Amino acid sequence: MEGRAVKNNGPAGPERESGAIDTSVAHVARVYDYLLGGKANFAVDRAAAERAYAAWPGGLDGVRADARAHRAVLGRMVRHLARDAGVRQFLDIGTGIPKEDNVHEVAQREVPETRVVYVDRDPIVLAHAHQLLRGTPEGATTYVYGELREPAAILRAAAGTLDFSRPVAVMLFGILHFFSDAEDPCDVVGQLVTSLAPGSYLALSHLARDVEGDALAETFRLLNAVMAESVTLRSRDEVAGLFGGLELVEPGVVQLPQWRPEAGTAPAGPLPMWCGVARKAG
Repeated sequence: MEGRAVKNNGPAGPERESGAIDTSVAHVARVYDYLLGGKANFAVDRAAAERAYAAWPGGLDGVRADARAHRAVLGRMVRHLARDAGVRQFLDIGTGIPKEDNVHEVAQREVPETRVVYVDRDPIVLAHAHQLLRGTPEGATTYVYGELREPAAILRAAAGTLDFSRPVAVMLFGILHFFSDAEDPCDVVGQLVTSLAPGSYLALSHLARDVEGDALAETFRLLNAVMAESVTLRSRDEVAGLFGGLELVEPGVVQLPQWRPEAGTAPAGPLPMWCGVARKAG
């Protein structure tokens, strides 16, 4: 399927529906949008962020800097996968509200024929999905309304754009910490990976329990009380376990600024999030 143009006709898949936008409860995508300076958020999201992130190291300014670092490492990983690892297909689950340097923009700057499928369940993300569908004419970008807790449905919908007999990079950025231990995120990841061809990759980020632990515990105690979603913090070893039997790419599971920083970047202090990239062996 690679190289064949697909029209960017909007959200795809059997769950093509927007749902209602609840402005009475804070939502993670809108809170994150606020932290990054976006406008797709409401008073309830801003109030939740300002109250909870007062406990974050460096306060609201500190978490905004960390949010920017999160976007930056996503870009570095996508560039590495497209430019150095030869990946031509991306499945980005838990996309969030569109920002600058989205996955397709970064990947298609490197390789215009790259094919990208975005997945999210938040209706406000769906309302902005048209911003994700402005890819190159050589490649393809599609949005799928989907729920990571139902990986088989996501894979079926994404198969309209991606060829799963060839390598795909699955991006799970800032989403697995919304799974409790009882929901077994390792099993969910395993269901995705099982369907991938050898040579595929998994890239993920996850909030840390063992970096600035007291401050994070207080932050998410406050956020969990007011958000529709709740967060489970995990240690580096627990995050490494999410990769299962995949082969970790150097430098392994590290804090965001430590994953292949750009040359000349000043060393950063502790940042309470783990990230990594791993390959499915052939």
